[in-house]
This record gives sequence, C-alpha cells and structure tokens, in this order.
Amino acid sequence: MKYDFDKVVERSNTASVKWDATEELFGEKELLPLWVADMDFKVPDEVVKAIQSQAEHGIFGYTTRKPSYYEAIIDWMKDHHNWVIEKEWICHSPGVVTALNLIVQAFSKPGDKIIVQPPVYYPFMKAIQNHDRQVVYNPLLFNEGRFEMDFEDLISKIDSSVKIILLCNPQNPGGRVWTESELKRLGDICLERGVLVVSDEIHQDLVFKPGKHIPFSAISEQFADNSIICTAPSKTFNLAGLQTSNIIISNKALREKFVMEGDKYAVTMSNSFGALATEAAYNYGGQWLEEVLDYVEGNLHFITKYFKSNLPVLKVLPLEATYLAWIDCRELGLTPEELEKLFLSKAKVALNQGYVFGPGGEGFVRMNLACSRSTVEKAAQQMKEAIIQLRL
Repeated sequence: MKYDFDKVVERSNTASVKWDATEELFGEKELLPLWVADMDFKVPDEVVKAIQSQAEHGIFGYTTRKPSYYEAIIDWMKDHHNWVIEKEWICHSPGVVTALNLIVQAFSKPGDKIIVQPPVYYPFMKAIQNHDRQVVYNPLLFNEGRFEMDFEDLISKIDSSVKIILLCNPQNPGGRVWTESELKRLGDICLERGVLVVSDEIHQDLVFKPGKHIPFSAISEQFADNSIICTAPSKTFNLAGLQTSNIIISNKALREKFVMEGDKYAVTMSNSFGALATEAAYNYGGQWLEEVLDYVEGNLHFITKYFKSNLPVLKVLPLEATYLAWIDCRELGLTPEELEKLFLSKAKVALNQGYVFGPGGEGFVRMNLACSRSTVEKAAQQMKEAIIQLRL
C-alpha cells in the first residue's frame, strides 16, 4: 500500500471539531472521539501539493471555478458511477447541509410536509424544522439486521401538502446501498404523486465491493427531471473543512430556482482551496480511496469479530457503504440516556447516539471507523470494560 493509515496523526490543538470540541459538546474529559463523520487520515498527496502551490502564490482573492474543475467532476462521475452529467448541471454549495436548507426554502413553503426515512442523518430533520416545515416520518423497516424501505407506508403518508422527500443514498447511518429496484419503486411513487426527490449522495464513493452505488437521477430522464442530487468530495477525500459541494440538477427550472435561493444568502462563491482540492482529489485520488476502503473494511472486520468474541451483547450491522458502523446495543436493556452515559462516563468513548437519527435509532450507536486500527482497538477495549463493570 502507498499510504500508511496505521500511523496516528495528531489532531489535537488543530481546531478539529472531532478532537478539540468533544469535551465541550459531550461534557466529559479525555474522550476518544469516534463520532462526527470525518477521517483521521491525511488526504491524498496530490491534494496537499495543489493547496501548497496555491498558498505559495500568496494571493487569495475572489475565486471562480475553472473549466478543469468541472471536467474533473464530470470524469469522476462517468468513470466511477457510469453517470453522464453536463457542466451546466453542477451548482455550488458550501456543503450538502447548506444545500438541503436552501432546497427546503426554495421548493416548499411554511407548513408544507417533507418526508424523511429514519433512522437517518439528523440534519435532514433540522433542515425541515429550521424553516417551519413539517417532518413526516416514513420509517425504514429493520429486517434481520438490514434496513429496507416501507413503500406501503410511504404511499400512505403522501398527500397534497407533501412537497419533498429527502433520500439518503447510500444510507447513513444504516450503511445500505439502495438497489436499482428500490430506487425505481421510490422514484415511481414520487413521480406519480408530484413529490420532488432530493438525494443526498455524499457517501456515493464509500461503497464496499461488490456493491455499486446508483445515482438516483441516472436511472431515467424522468427521475432526473424530478430530482436534485447532492454530492461532495468531503466524505470521500476528507475535505469537509474546505466547504465545497456540488449539487447536480439537470432540470433547468429546478436549477435556476436553487441558484436563485443560494444567491439570496450569498453562498455560491467558490473557496479557492476547496476548488483546487476537489479537482486534485477527483483527478488523482483513486488509489488513495481504494486503500482507504480496504483499511476501513479491515477496521469493520476487527470490530465485528471483537464484539462477537468478547462482547456479543453488541452487534455490528453488515455495512455496505460509509465508514460508519451502526451498532445494535438493545440487548443491554438500557434507556437511551443510560446508554449514552455508559459510553461517555464509563467507556470514555464519544459515539453518535442512535436516538438522534429519529425513530428506529433508539438503542443503537454510530461509530466512526475512519481512524487507525489502534484507535478502534482502544475503543473496543474501553467499551468492553465498561459493560463488564455494568454487569458486575
């Protein structure tokens, strides 16, 4: 392997949210942070070189996006996802969460309903509630350790006040890669009933073999015409701090409305370092990504085997995508508050608690595996010791 992900990179005192804000956010000292979804891995070498070159230039004025920036995105989507897109479709947002808030405001009005499929990335709910829209839950079914969509429930929840469904594809936190048949069923339901599909595909590149991500709008022209696809290099290449996302909208009317909403809040300008990093990552980061996926899968195998042998009360769900393990802790018989206290106060491990992801998340935790093996091993040992003490 070209990259050494076993090497621990010191992130404390670097203004890292994950490492430097954990005590403030969780209220406990000396926590091992395995919560927020960024990696403890250095980015591809070519990304560092691109940023260094720009820094050496010494001028950081207002920046546009070069033709080569768009070409890198177009080539990546074609080569990695068999998805042919055009330059004009690519719109800018500082982040996917920013885009979700803009979309909610642009394509619905206060009082309208927006559907989510919990347990799901919790900023979905915030983006709806922030702007006085109604959250409508279409909970995922949990079938033998695997999440599935409940289409009958979805149909029953759609009425004339439902304007949007926020789809998480691949799914976070459950780690599902939705199949083409699942996406077609959902797309047909929404198309027939006039519901706009907004697909968060930020984890599209973090899919384990033999899985294959299917961009929602690549399925058909009709689906493309009724969808907005949210992408970014941030999760794929650990670039979240560079505030660069690409919102892909082939429908001209939808695109113009989205851009107009972004202009209202002046969030469409480019971050020069973010644009350069995105271009370099998409052009040269393929090998780095392959090695990251192999390493994270190794972490997943370790934690699954460790809990099965030493802590069978905790069950790691099979993971098809993302670097975020979804762990079933319900056999402990604890309330969400007790579970949270156990891991924070006793195990000294900061995890995302499942209840924040909405109905169906209670009794689960989300663990970030994009870190060194030694960090995962330490977390597992501390969790084991805490649970042993709990049961004495």
